[in-house]
Amino acid sequence: MASSSSFCCLGFLCLLVCLLPASVDCMVRHYKFNVVMKNTTRLCSSKPIVTVNGKFPGPTLYAREDDTVLVKVVNHVKYNVSIHWHGIRQIRTGWADGPAYITQCPIQPGQSYVYNFTITGQRGTLLWHAHILWLRATVHGGIVILPKRGVPYPFPAPHKEVVVVLAEWWKSDTEAVINEATKSGLAPNVSDAHTINGHPGPVSNCASQGGFTLPVQSGKTYMLRLINAALNEELFFKIAGHKLTVVEVDATYVKPFKTDTVLIAPGQTTNVLVSADQSSGKYLVAASPFMDAPIAVDNKTATATVSYAGTLSTTQTTLTIPPPKNATAVANAFTNSLRSLNSKKFPAAVPKTVDHNLFFTVGLGINPCPTCKAGNGSRVVASINNVTFVMPTTALLQAHFFKQKGVFTTDFPANPPHVFNYTGTPPANLATTKGTKVYRLAYNSTVQLVMQDTGIISPENHPIHLHGFNFFAVGRGIGNYNPKTDPKKFNLVDPVERNTIGVPSGGWVAIRFRADNPGVWFMHCHLEIHTTWGLKMAFLVDNGKGPNQSLLPPPVDLPKC
Repeated sequence: MASSSSFCCLGFLCLLVCLLPASVDCMVRHYKFNVVMKNTTRLCSSKPIVTVNGKFPGPTLYAREDDTVLVKVVNHVKYNVSIHWHGIRQIRTGWADGPAYITQCPIQPGQSYVYNFTITGQRGTLLWHAHILWLRATVHGGIVILPKRGVPYPFPAPHKEVVVVLAEWWKSDTEAVINEATKSGLAPNVSDAHTINGHPGPVSNCASQGGFTLPVQSGKTYMLRLINAALNEELFFKIAGHKLTVVEVDATYVKPFKTDTVLIAPGQTTNVLVSADQSSGKYLVAASPFMDAPIAVDNKTATATVSYAGTLSTTQTTLTIPPPKNATAVANAFTNSLRSLNSKKFPAAVPKTVDHNLFFTVGLGINPCPTCKAGNGSRVVASINNVTFVMPTTALLQAHFFKQKGVFTTDFPANPPHVFNYTGTPPANLATTKGTKVYRLAYNSTVQLVMQDTGIISPENHPIHLHGFNFFAVGRGIGNYNPKTDPKKFNLVDPVERNTIGVPSGGWVAIRFRADNPGVWFMHCHLEIHTTWGLKMAFLVDNGKGPNQSLLPPPVDLPKC
């Protein structure tokens, strides 16, 4: 149960949409997230996992546009914990953003923290997840932001809405998996399965492993709120015998288009309409990996079932074949179809002028590591503009707000320190520099950021997430970005608006945003292994001069380091 300003929810979990009369607006919604261990069985194998309220995936957080949300997170496990509300703008409330050691110190065992934020000018599907260690493997769930009361969707209202969370599952403890990889200097073991709403579906060596079922009625339309909560893998999503109409990504409306395959990277969300236009039957739902580089992935396909009312249990399921894992053409066709709705009610406010023209290389590197025997004295690292980010031990936002010296520097490079053929022959020296560096932006300045993949070790698609902002994806291409000719092809009219964007393998992407949110905002690869290896940085946005243009002071219960 959620709550209004006059009704508080004190129960085990505030989950359902406000059950008040339609004339009453729900202003404040209270949730309680108890972070607890829960013994869980998948793939015929059990292990204790970190969860919120004992659920995998965790509970869906429901709110309306302009609501204020208070989530009390209580840490009952042995790990430090923090929760990120992925895609929530957090206007002036960076203290509630959640990335550990960036905007807050983590919630220590036995401690609690209330995340307090207002959802300003956003509606759609987002996600929440742990933002420390590899805990988000199982600590994640959906965020559903309904439009303001009386405001319709810009498409026909569906009969029913269903949250569909895609994720990965390891038989081993995920903290042990990354700790072993860090010790060796090499890549971690890939997951053992993908999951759809917590279930892999039947697998060959575990016949009793069940799958998620979506019951439908013939003639009705359903909206699936797809969320990729996987740690390290981009996924294709298909339903046998049915087209998917894409209407929204990352909680922004798009021009609707039909497809049979959705591409969704970790941290991204996609709303699709599905018309139950068959008379009866059971239809396979498939989530399978996309990787168009020579990198190991979990090749298993997660399956679920769309089941029509009245279908006999003995009916054979209609199957679908997932795209090959290296189906770049399928991925590009989907990405290139995305356009902002750009209507009168939902305009695309693309910055037409640019104050900061930034060019960031994103990719891998190799640094010395005398203790890394498995890596022959070297370890794989990742960087942005050749800087491998070093996590501080004091939160950056605290250091900024209290003017604490020595925690970070503001000299993050606007351009690569070494120019080379980024997608061609790599340089002889693959080492990176280390530092806790941020890039400073004046309030309300405009930014154009081109992110260029490098071929060092291997080219790879990097889904980059920017906290605190939405941005417009004005251009993308394969090969090296050409600053003279490529901007002529930019879409400044109706580019898709997102919070997480794939830098294509061996290519580049250009984004634009307005720095209208004061604070310290993390930007990183949403492949968790690349974040661990250092593919991250932060923007420091100064306060403006107006009354509502400054970072609010920290809450009294902000965790201490």
